[in-house]
Order: sequence, then structure tokens, then C-alpha cells
Amino acid sequence: MVHHLPQLIPFDQHNRDLESNVHPPDWKNPNPASNYHLVVIGAGTAGLVTAAAAAGLGARVALIERDLMGGDCLNVGCVPSKSLIAAARFAASGQHGKKMGFASSDSPRIHFPEVMERMRKQRAQISPVDSAKRFKELGVDVFFGQASFVNDQTISVQSASQPATNLKFKKAVVASGARAKIPEIPGLGQVDFLTNETLFSLTELPPRLGVIGGGPIGCEIAQCFTRFGSDVSLFERGANVLGREDSEAAKVVQSQFEKEGMSLFLESNDLTLEKTEHGILVRGLKGKTGKPFAATVDKLLIAVGRTPNLENLNLESANVACNAHGIVVNDSLQTSNPKVFAAGDVCSKYKFTHAADFQARIVIQNALFSIGPLGRKKASQLLIPRATYTSPEIAHVGLYPQEAKEQSIEIDTFTQSFEHVDRAILESAEEGFVKIHTRKGTDQIIGATIVAEHAGDLISEVSVAITNKIGLSKIGATIHPYPTYADAIRKLGDQFNKTKLTPLNQKILKWLLRINVGR
Repeated sequence: MVHHLPQLIPFDQHNRDLESNVHPPDWKNPNPASNYHLVVIGAGTAGLVTAAAAAGLGARVALIERDLMGGDCLNVGCVPSKSLIAAARFAASGQHGKKMGFASSDSPRIHFPEVMERMRKQRAQISPVDSAKRFKELGVDVFFGQASFVNDQTISVQSASQPATNLKFKKAVVASGARAKIPEIPGLGQVDFLTNETLFSLTELPPRLGVIGGGPIGCEIAQCFTRFGSDVSLFERGANVLGREDSEAAKVVQSQFEKEGMSLFLESNDLTLEKTEHGILVRGLKGKTGKPFAATVDKLLIAVGRTPNLENLNLESANVACNAHGIVVNDSLQTSNPKVFAAGDVCSKYKFTHAADFQARIVIQNALFSIGPLGRKKASQLLIPRATYTSPEIAHVGLYPQEAKEQSIEIDTFTQSFEHVDRAILESAEEGFVKIHTRKGTDQIIGATIVAEHAGDLISEVSVAITNKIGLSKIGATIHPYPTYADAIRKLGDQFNKTKLTPLNQKILKWLLRINVGR
């Protein structure tokens, strides 16, 4: 059997196990029901959550996937990347040995093929949760093939190995996801470049890796491969990496990149690529100065954003509007066709697995269990935290100061450096901070940024507080275990409470003091 999917290269036992779960080669599409309550296109996070929950609540559901169930997250995104990040962090831990009192600070020797095999093994180990067998057992009719709207009540499933099938539906959900955006760079078509869809098929460590794009994906992978031993060059058109994040937080990460020996080509303009006998030659101009630069790499990763998967869906036949950003939806995640909804990367600016999960829950409610406006949920009410898993990590939730200003919200900002958090000191991880924004004069939290080794875990406490309207003062009054990184958040509660020590309050406290212990 020929496997065109790059996720399945090399086709070892681990990838055979993956395939047997998420696209079984012997799978026979079922005979369709006469009419489905819900047909879901795409078996990534949004599609899987929608299909499983709807079937569990009694709906007749069909799920269509053209490639691998589990989508980007399982196959070429969250799961494989975090496996590599874990290995890279272990590799980097040896560099800090001298700080801890060890005589040698040599890093562990990296055996890259084994690192990648470990990733493939873990990915296959996780895959049964997203498997065709499991969803069939949940009561979902699973179809493999290309979905295409025939009209506003019929979807066709085309498969190279099975007869075409038409599925009638009452409601439909498009959750077809997104893929790596390919920029227009002169010479790109002449070089063999990587995206997140092909990166995890590598079996040999490239001596020199180029990464175009300093966003989350580019930064995570660039640091991983630097720690594995590649000579990494990162090309970013902005003045700093992670340009959408808090600038002070991004600079902490950027400084760590430089300490680890990564070559940063910031303000990279007018890039051109050329295949030479020595590798891939990357040329460009530096910022406003226009100073030329050049670097030669062996492999090149393109990580400049995502583009929605809309091709071959024949959306116009169902009167579903779309644009370059994806399917157009309202706040109920309903498309221009009221019977068709969308969720996940194909329609959302929040291209995160957890965002797709909770958008799917909104779709289930609005498509199947609401009557007109009654019972409807709104996507705008979702509070969506995010994290970039560099070292240190950056996590954010809520509004940035600029966004608050645009909404005419005045804020107070409280910052706690990890230089004064005992656990961080003890683990030699003092770089970074917690920054919380409150509505001016109150303890109402409206946003937060954390840059630290465990920022992705720490941000959840702030997310819970915002969602449940728990003020910063109450966090300060909540006992946290000592010593922990989370104590930094509690210290911000103390900072806020100190602002309430007004002259009047001070007089009252002095009066109470005299009553109890005298002058």
C-alpha cells in the first residue's frame, strides 16, 4: 500500500498502529442512514467533540474524515511537538548542571532517530481515543473520504477505494481545520521545504535548520532543534519574536534563544531562496537599513501562520459564505446557511485545540438543543487562554493593555518577578514574571501574562478567577502551598491589597491597635 500522508513516514510499527486507529486501511464506510440529525465534516478536535457529544445525547450522527482522525493536534501538531519539547528540555537540563553543583555541565548526547521514534510511539499510544473504532462504538457513523456539499441538505463522500455516498442531513458542521500557510517567497518552489505536516517525519537531525516565522510554532521548533544540536537560523520580519505577545515577555524568551546560540534574523524583509550545492541559501534585507544578509541551511521550516481547509467542500452549493480567513460565522457559530455551523480552525482566529473543543460545545447546543434565541450560547463569551511552549513558556488570558485601551477600559497593572519567588530561586529559574491587569481601582481581573517555565500551567488559576469573577484580592487571601511558582500570583493579590491601605484605613488600624495594646 502506498501512503501519501507524510504523517505516516517512516511507516514503522508505531505508524502502522497509528494508521490502524485513525484511518484503518480495511475500513468500510457504513451504509448511510436515511437522514442524519447531524453530519460533521472533519475529525479533528472540533469535529470529534461535536460528533461524540451529539451521539451521546441521542442524535444520529455521521462523521467524515479525508485523512487521519485526530486532525492536526494528534498527528502533526500538539502531540508530536510536545513530545519533542519534552526531549529537548531534558537535553538542555544538563547545561544547568554547574548551577546545581555538578562538576560537569555537559548536555546529554542526543540520538535524534530515537527521539523521533519515541514521539511516534507516544502518538500511536494516544491515538485510540480518536480512533474510528471508538467512535463507531459511541454510535457515530464514520466515513473516510472527501466531503462535498451537493445542496443545502446533502453531502457527498468521495473515496478512491469505495463507492461515492450521499448523506442527507438536518444540520451540518464544518470542522475541516487549517494547514500551514505557504508564503510567496521567490525561490520557495525550487527548494524542498518543511511544514508542520512533514517536520515530524524526519529521521535524521539536520546540521543546519532554517525557520521562517517567529510565531509560536516557529519558536517552539527552533528552540527544540537548537537543543538537539542543530545550528538554527530563525527569520522573522518583526522586530522581536512572538510579536503578538506582551513585548516584555517576548524579550525574555528571545534573550533565552540568544543564550542558547540560536541565530536570529529579525526585521527580515525581501527574503529569497536558492538551492545550491551547499544547501538552501536564504537571502534578505535587514529592516529599515536595508543591509543584506545571507545564511545557508540544510532544511527549511515554513511557519508563518495557518490557512483554512476549504478546498473541494463546494460550500457555494449549500450557500455557505467564506473568505480568505475561513468560513464566515456569527456569534452562534452559524454560517450564512442557518442549517450549517462551523467550529475550530476553519472559522476561528483562535487556532488552539482547547478553543476548538469549547466551540464544538457551543455548536452542539445551538444546532441541536436551542429554540430560536432560547438556549443559544455565544462564542464571544468564551475566555480562551493560550500558551507557547518555549523555555520559558509564555501564557496569556484576557485583554492586553492595548486592547483594554481600545475598549475604553482603564486598568491598573501589577507585576511580580520570579526573582523574588523562592521556588524559582531554588530551581535557578528566576527569569520571567507574572503580570495581571485589573479594572482601574478594583480587583476585577481583565487580563494576565505569565512568562516562566510553567506558565502554561500557572495561567489556569487566573482563567478560573476571570471566568468565576474572583477578584485579585481574593486570590491574595487564598492560601497557596509553599514553595511554589503559583505563589507569584498570590503575591500580586498582596500587592493589590496594599493599594487599599488608604490614610483613612491607616488611622482606623492605629485606633484599633491602641484599643488592643495601648500606645
